[in-house]
Amino acid sequence: MNEIRTELKEVIQSIKSYLEAERDSGVEGYYRETQAGLSHKVDKEGLLKELHKKVSGCKACRLYETRTNLVFGSGNPDAALMFIGEAPGKEEDAQGLPFVGDAGKMLTNIITAMGYKREDVYIANCLKCRPPMNRSPLMDELITCEPHLIEQIEIVKPKVICCLGRFAAQLLLKSTVAISQLRGKFYDYHGIKLMPTFHPAYLLRNPGDKRLVWDDMKKLKKELEK
Repeated sequence: MNEIRTELKEVIQSIKSYLEAERDSGVEGYYRETQAGLSHKVDKEGLLKELHKKVSGCKACRLYETRTNLVFGSGNPDAALMFIGEAPGKEEDAQGLPFVGDAGKMLTNIITAMGYKREDVYIANCLKCRPPMNRSPLMDELITCEPHLIEQIEIVKPKVICCLGRFAAQLLLKSTVAISQLRGKFYDYHGIKLMPTFHPAYLLRNPGDKRLVWDDMKKLKKELEK
């Protein structure tokens, strides 16, 4: 037994000496690979759940007082494509999910036409709470809620962002240019390709512009396939 203890002490001392020598030579540490030799993968779903929990307690603006449900976002945490709208409507507020009303059906049709499923993409809004009477978001509400959206984007890390409508486009691009002029072009958003297009609700009122949105989606798809 004493011999085994002596050998263990010698092994431990050898390892300690080796690590000290490595440290002195500039090696900062060692990283264990996960099963099957794969590097550690960030738990995006877990991070989004943590953010969801944090946002659910947000009282930074008064919209929390009139909402029925928080509408955080939904979809694939590893999505290459992220759609961002402006704010939840009546149906979204009732279900706690983004784009489930008539505009949501339009968005689903667009996603399907691109050859994807809703489960393949990630969908969120600038605001997580419904403005009363479906009014447009106020600038102070957008600015107050923007940090939550930024965290979502940082977690998902999509390859391409599609801003649906002027509020999302102008907020992220810090622009006052009309959506009709912003749409159909790629912009850089912190290393992510961003393209604005018309909001699906706009298409319900102006079906003649569906062709323009489809042109935009073809550009998005081409970028995603690079």
